[in-house]
Amino acid sequence: MVIKVERGRPTPEELAAVVALVQARAAAIEAEQDGPAGRPAGWSAPARNVPRTLPRPAPGAWRMSAWPGGRG
Repeated sequence: MVIKVERGRPTPEELAAVVALVQARAAAIEAEQDGPAGRPAGWSAPARNVPRTLPRPAPGAWRMSAWPGGRG
């Protein structure tokens, strides 16, 4: 990898910060390409507990929304 300064005069600290960011991003991309590590699959996935569609409110539901606990 080659990093070339096109304009300005960065300090050694600024160059070190840029190189660290580029290396961290490259490592993150490489990790993403290797596949997710430790990702739950199948029945243990948290997304399985999320409803597919949102329930539709019943007639008059707006009245009950003002009551504590939603009870009218």
